[in-house]
Amino acid sequence: MSKYQDVIIAGFGGQGVMLIGNLLAYAAMEENLNVTYIPVYGPEMRGGTANCTVVISEEDIGSPIIFNPISLIVMNRPSLDKFQPRLQDNGILILNSSLIETELADKDRLKAYPVPANEIADKLGNIKMANMVALGAYIQATQILPLSAVQNALESVISSHYAHLIPHNAKALEAGAKHVQETGNL
Repeated sequence: MSKYQDVIIAGFGGQGVMLIGNLLAYAAMEENLNVTYIPVYGPEMRGGTANCTVVISEEDIGSPIIFNPISLIVMNRPSLDKFQPRLQDNGILILNSSLIETELADKDRLKAYPVPANEIADKLGNIKMANMVALGAYIQATQILPLSAVQNALESVISSHYAHLIPHNAKALEAGAKHVQETGNL
């Protein structure tokens, strides 16, 4: 069976959902996989809603539009409310439990992974890396790519002006993966 994964990544504008979607797409391309990436911004940008869809496949991708995703990364409660009902049965849900009550995850239908992304990022020194923690958790839960491929792709998506942050983001990815590895799903 060929490798395939699709994901909707959603949160407030400013939480870095577009950045991690872009990072996931670059990492998949660097692994010689086919990729689509579609960003969707709400009208308010920072503070408003934002989401993106990433499709990764060894085969040609028929459509970049995914209504019922296989996986979902949600960084806030409005995103959970909007996208969790659309997630396929047995789908993978990465839930930022720093901002969303774990009980809201449909654990009877889904493989839900609560990740306190804000707290983990804060312990690493920068709460803005919560998005990287969530992406690391997603990589561990889905095994779609090696974590090292995502870490290596950081240089492709983080501008040279912020290159000093690449090692910190790599650690945040690792911390998210480690959390899922140690705690598993609900």
